Amino acid sequence: MTPSTSHHLLPSFDKDVETAPLVSVSFAKLESGDKASSNAFFKACKELGFFYLDLFGSELGETIIAEAERLNVLQKEFFKMPFDDKQKYGRPHLDPFYAYRYYGLLAKDEKGVPLRSENYNLRKDDILGQCERLDCAPMILDNNELFKGYALHCHAVVDCMLEHLNTHLELPPGTLANLHRVSERSGDHVRLTQAPPSTFEAAHAQRAEHTDFGSITVLFNWLGGLQVRLPTTEQWVYVRPVPGSCIINLGDAMVKFTAGLLRSNVHRVVPPPGEQAGLVRNSLVFFSRPEDAVVLKRLQGGLIDAQPVAESGDAEMTAHEWIMAKGTGQLPGIYTKKGFELKKNDERLKHALVSFAV
Repeated sequence: MTPSTSHHLLPSFDKDVETAPLVSVSFAKLESGDKASSNAFFKACKELGFFYLDLFGSELGETIIAEAERLNVLQKEFFKMPFDDKQKYGRPHLDPFYAYRYYGLLAKDEKGVPLRSENYNLRKDDILGQCERLDCAPMILDNNELFKGYALHCHAVVDCMLEHLNTHLELPPGTLANLHRVSERSGDHVRLTQAPPSTFEAAHAQRAEHTDFGSITVLFNWLGGLQVRLPTTEQWVYVRPVPGSCIINLGDAMVKFTAGLLRSNVHRVVPPPGEQAGLVRNSLVFFSRPEDAVVLKRLQGGLIDAQPVAESGDAEMTAHEWIMAKGTGQLPGIYTKKGFELKKNDERLKHALVSFAV
């Protein structure tokens, strides 16, 4: 039985809004080794780095859809908790990155209290019991089996995509999968997010521009708000939520591994358009990252060897060092095929790169 989603309970996404040209790839067909779907997948990974992954028709995919819907209900309950209770599990006192975090907004509620955009990072190794667990909210612990299933199932989807990439890149069998073993410590994590209704602010939107600093991101959106920057025109366009499909995008690690053959595209989150603008926005993310000890550098073999050798002043870092530097704002620039791209009027990156080069 095809799982239902909750999209129909929300106002429709504005049909007049220009949206990103994301292709839709069937996960069921990727599982079966369909060549046309695999080629479309690889093309999307090279050109935009974003695409829809249609999970309908796959037993694993439909399990993930159902888990995402349950986790969306759960995260709304978590974010309803009093702020002081949530902050017990916050950063930086609990952990620099894998913890609850909020961002104060200029907008205020009816009582004059600044609104907050919130997220909660739950690392895979905590969920799977592969490390000493950080203090965690009881409702999260009570639902650990749900988080465990979701993390393992998302990782299985990522593994399938890595194998297709491995084949297209003509790398030795298992090259990419062996950098992302689920049993090894890594930066993989589940992120719960919530943003209150707010108005578009150009400065805030610019600060939100980023590339993901892992390998592959699995994102569930119920409302609009995600925007991608088109690489050809640099125009910002919305990504339309599609029931039964998650949004997949590649991160910095895949750019580094492939010498820029694959694309980690710049994106940001802004208030939803149209009738959705007045609603609280939640999203659910699974971030796949290379194992902590993996050094982020160009791989050898296959199509990668044919890529130009670019001079780079970037210091070599392990995946863990890269994640912590970007996740805590020490490397605030945008990473693209050309290397770090300094945001306008942002002097922090110049100092950050110097500190990491010494």
